[in-house]
Amino acid sequence: MTSLSSQPHIQPPWWRDERILKIVLQVAFVIAVLVVFGILTQNLTSSLRRLGITFGFRFLGNSANFGITEGIPYDPSESYLKAFVVGVLNTIWLSSISIVLATVMGMILGVARLSSNWLARQLATIITEIFRNVPVLLIVIFWYQGVILTLPAVRNSYSIGGFFFISQRGINLPSLDPSWWLIPTVVILAGAAWGIRKLLLAHRPDVGSIQRNSLVVLGVLLLAVACWILFPESPLRIDIPVLDRFNFRGGTQLSAEFTAMMLGLVTYTGCYIAEVVRGSFLAVQRGQWEASRAIGLTELGTFQLVIVPQALRIMIPSLNTQYLTLIKNSSLAIAVGFSDLFNISSTIINQSGRSVEMFGIIMATYLSMNLVVSYGMNWINDRVKLVER
Repeated sequence: MTSLSSQPHIQPPWWRDERILKIVLQVAFVIAVLVVFGILTQNLTSSLRRLGITFGFRFLGNSANFGITEGIPYDPSESYLKAFVVGVLNTIWLSSISIVLATVMGMILGVARLSSNWLARQLATIITEIFRNVPVLLIVIFWYQGVILTLPAVRNSYSIGGFFFISQRGINLPSLDPSWWLIPTVVILAGAAWGIRKLLLAHRPDVGSIQRNSLVVLGVLLLAVACWILFPESPLRIDIPVLDRFNFRGGTQLSAEFTAMMLGLVTYTGCYIAEVVRGSFLAVQRGQWEASRAIGLTELGTFQLVIVPQALRIMIPSLNTQYLTLIKNSSLAIAVGFSDLFNISSTIINQSGRSVEMFGIIMATYLSMNLVVSYGMNWINDRVKLVER
């Protein structure tokens, strides 16, 4: 009797070999992609040749000849490249502050939706459902035309403590004006914090970490006050806006367009983040609460030390998605006239006719910003995720 192992292995023909078929399909897919890319490139080249346009980026050095109302110092006689940089920085500024505020709003709404307080839970639910189910463009226009433009004029602006002023021109708030004495002050305070901590560890090892950190903070604050008093010039001066004849002087102004865009992005994305936060807390097993009570932790201690760390690990990947969406939604700033990356690029396209090059630059810029944010969030996720042994 012949055993199965002694029978010769029959090799299937190549058109039925699974390994060869996988390789053939992958090669065919790559060839198809290259063919489509070649056809599109040939079509683009033919169209540009027919219009008498040569592909290139030298036009970025030409004079822009249009004004930009917000951003870093800029003159219309400067180049398209400088105008584009102003737009990029405005987009980064808008996205950064919107991400921070949307995260704060989302955290508050998400926790409120889980609250045992009926009124807080219902209010959070209503706010979340309204702004989450309305297009972000409508929300931005609502804030701009329905709220900000209906505010009083500058001379009758709302004042908050004499420091913040809200009018139809936007928000005026105090700004920080650093002097050259700020650098030595920071160096002295950093050295003092390091020295106080070392002294406490060397001479008072019995002091707990919370008490030690409190003593370090107290020492740094006292030294900061001494620097402010003893230095010939204040290291950091607070510039408070003052109402002048036609507008505010000093401080920082957030224009009506910037404020509307920021509020639109914050309310829209904040409601999605609220759902992410709520779902992350609900995903923590109920047994974690019971186990924490069993070892004597209070409700607040359980929330801070057990629930929040586990929920944070769950919500970070979803927060990354919301942040990327917020950055892409910032391109809607053109609807209210805020000088962001897309708005300024559109003006450059209208003046130069270089739509292909500019759209390529716009896509590459948004891609770069989103990759940086994704890398940062993935780095945080790697630091907080559980490492299974």
